Amino acid sequence: MKTMAFVALLGAASAALAAGLLDVSYRPLTGKTPVNLKERYAGQVLLVVNTASKCGYTPQYEGLEALHQRYTPKGFAVLGFPSNDFRGQEPGTEKEIQEFCTLTYGVKFPMFEKVSVVGENATPLYKAMTQATGTAPGWNFHKYLISRDGRVVAQFPSKTKPDDPALVAAIERELAAPRAVR
Repeated sequence: MKTMAFVALLGAASAALAAGLLDVSYRPLTGKTPVNLKERYAGQVLLVVNTASKCGYTPQYEGLEALHQRYTPKGFAVLGFPSNDFRGQEPGTEKEIQEFCTLTYGVKFPMFEKVSVVGENATPLYKAMTQATGTAPGWNFHKYLISRDGRVVAQFPSKTKPDDPALVAAIERELAAPRAVR
């Protein structure tokens, strides 16, 4: 009986966390007006990635953009959050980051303001994703997959490339899930 009560409580907590996970606002990179992620991306499958321009994983920008282009018509988006949390590998200004991403890798997926993704200074989105998965980013290009209903359904370490079969399968699984009735 206690187990069933715990499972029910856990389910309620998970639903509450999901309801608020994306109810946060961030400025687009070099933008002035914050965007509420819940309002802008409601009903979409999202891959949230902490990025850096001077990292061994930086070439993943190209694969992330390919995923974004391939699946956007099906209700998918990659959201990039530059972070300087790991050995100062994102030292530039937001303008420098935007120029680098656009000119070097042709990034068109949404990039948001530079944030902290670990520790006490982590942004609310990253604190919530860490809480939901029990895993904080260990390095740049850590990926969290968010379902259409705003739940974190998977996380992938930095070494997982955007074209990794497990990552692609998880995205396709979430895209195939029915949209919630609103």
